[in-house]
Amino acid sequence: MKQAAKRPRNGQAGGQGSQQGRGPVAADLAVGQRLRGLRQARGLSLKAVAAATGLSIGYLSQVERGLSSPSLRVLTQVADLLGVGLGALFGSAEGAAADGIVTRAGERAALTLWRAGITKQLLTQGDGTLSLFLMQLAPASGTGDEALVHDGEEAGLVMEGALVLTVEDTTAELGPGDSFRFASRRPHRYRNPSAERSTLVLWVNAVPRARE
Repeated sequence: MKQAAKRPRNGQAGGQGSQQGRGPVAADLAVGQRLRGLRQARGLSLKAVAAATGLSIGYLSQVERGLSSPSLRVLTQVADLLGVGLGALFGSAEGAAADGIVTRAGERAALTLWRAGITKQLLTQGDGTLSLFLMQLAPASGTGDEALVHDGEEAGLVMEGALVLTVEDTTAELGPGDSFRFASRRPHRYRNPSAERSTLVLWVNAVPRARE
């Protein structure tokens, strides 16, 4: 059974936009509430989500109530079941334009995955199929040993630092200016190999339109 991860003290993980000034407890609660809203909007019970994902009902309930911090793999797995991309978990940034065409630098919604050491700033708005992120990986951070598998396609450009990307049996280390693209159904994971420098990646996720 999944165990709740210990949260760092407030101030150890930060964000921008919808999570600016929040600690990890508030961030976990906000993500949990959005997951619950998406689940309920699709008429799914916790039991149904648990059966489809292999996660326990108790663990999912803790995540929705902000009592447990989900890994990136869990968030991706549940979002995939709900038919949305990770962008749907960011919420709305304060002061964002209503039409969603332009996102100003100070209006970005952010999602801090403190457990993984990853911060994602959402550069696009709306519920479309394409999401553009500015992702920062703290030194020696990453998605872990378990691969991510979900609907869609993704691509990206390494802007600063280094990124070790594994897609199925292929592993490559990328530096500034290097780019990538792969189908998200291919098992993948990534990490920052440096123990000293952060990595900055412009990351694109394209997912099928949300299922109703």
